[in-house]
Amino acid sequence: LFSLLLQKWVVFALSASSSLGCLSCLLGLAVSIGLTLGSQGRVLLAPCTIGNVALAPVSRECPFDPTRVYVS
Repeated sequence: LFSLLLQKWVVFALSASSSLGCLSCLLGLAVSIGLTLGSQGRVLLAPCTIGNVALAPVSRECPFDPTRVYVS
């Protein structure tokens, strides 16, 4: 139904948008890794203080726990 030229442009547009999405994800990942390494991981454990009133009613556990096993 579509002409061959139109199909090529659609594939090119989808490929270009996919590449831009991938690059933005990689940039976000690089920034988050850089911030984590720059703060030596302290930012990840910052909400784990006992004095945090927002987390106290829900749980005394740290919201970021890499040793925790989640079962679905």
